[in-house]
Amino acid sequence: MAKKYHHIFFDLDHTLWDFDSNSEATLLDLYHELQLGDKTNGQFEDFHKTYHHHNAIFWERFRKGHINREELRWKRMWRTLVDYKIHDEELSKEMSERYLEILPTKTALFPGCIDLLNHLKEASYPMHIITNGFEKTQYEKLKNSGIDHYFIEVITSEQAGIMKPHLAIFEYALNKVNTSASTSIMVGDTLEVDILGAINAGMDTIYFNPAQPPTEMVKPTHVVQNLGEVIRLF
Repeated sequence: MAKKYHHIFFDLDHTLWDFDSNSEATLLDLYHELQLGDKTNGQFEDFHKTYHHHNAIFWERFRKGHINREELRWKRMWRTLVDYKIHDEELSKEMSERYLEILPTKTALFPGCIDLLNHLKEASYPMHIITNGFEKTQYEKLKNSGIDHYFIEVITSEQAGIMKPHLAIFEYALNKVNTSASTSIMVGDTLEVDILGAINAGMDTIYFNPAQPPTEMVKPTHVVQNLGEVIRLF
């Protein structure tokens, strides 16, 4: 690929920062700290699966504007506990607070992440983040995992006032770094959020580690199975 891009934008969770591994480790800490095993009379694996199910549902409701940020944070915990017949709003909110405190201290990155970022930095590509994650948490993740210094701008949905895949957050990001869509590329893991949003903004895209193949409706510029493949594109 000829060097035609002036700026590279990355999603963070599930693209560079291994959210699933870090979230599971955080929940395991919570499970022991709050003695949830005694309360649920179950195994951690079942508890983790239950939380993962409800977290996905509440994030979808949040992206669609049906609930606010605070409701997302604690109600995903509350609904998980309800499945174990525990109706304890106070415990749900304590879990939410501790989860968001512990999560950004976890530092697992996807294989090839550092090699990719070093390669792009050495090639003088300006790099940025566009994320729907909570602002304070995302900055802490970047810092604690040692990759914050690679990025010039970190654009969050809280800062922009709008979430991916809406066009406005991509326009906000492009304006913030004073560049055009035609000379920018977006790297992300979610077709309907990262890739479709960037396509609608006029950007080229790299679809990473797809959980589902591209569709007739969403056609990324490039599809890669691991971050090492991204290096070959630059």
